[in-house]
Amino acid sequence: MILPIRAYGDAVLRKQCEEIDEHYPELGALIENMYETMDASHGVGLAAPQIGLDIRLFVIDSSHMYDDKSQGKRMAFINAQMIDEFDQIWPYEEGCLSIPHIREDVKRNKTIRLKYQDADFKWHEEEFDGMTARVIQHEYDHIEGVLFIDHLTPLKRRLLKSKLTDISKGKVAVDYRMKFPRKK
Repeated sequence: MILPIRAYGDAVLRKQCEEIDEHYPELGALIENMYETMDASHGVGLAAPQIGLDIRLFVIDSSHMYDDKSQGKRMAFINAQMIDEFDQIWPYEEGCLSIPHIREDVKRNKTIRLKYQDADFKWHEEEFDGMTARVIQHEYDHIEGVLFIDHLTPLKRRLLKSKLTDISKGKVAVDYRMKFPRKK
């Protein structure tokens, strides 16, 4: 089932998410719905807050970021914990399904070490690099209540203010389902 993406301005996008355990209801179906939503929205990652849930869960498919699709990974991450970010810092233009039509260079480390649980709640500690690391860092930020625009300079954020306001008011056209913050 394709779920609506929460738009910039929704409070859930700023929450530090809670861990879940193997008793979380219908987790397998939720993960499949997240993959389906991500794919239908032409995304490379989707975090639970983007569909309105404040839980530590995200999915990625970084294969779209590589010429050789086999270099990418399609994975679900539960209760992820960033262990380390290292190697060179490199800028790359990022966007976000919750902040449509805005793309800006974000500086991130090339390599990360992440501890996480898979869909069977088995723990893993793994190193990721390149575009896969970048996608993971972006989605990990979501479960920490951080958006990619938070990595921009104050001047860049001020320049984007009117576009962000329009997004939060629903004044944006996209080809996927979105849910906008309630008007006060």
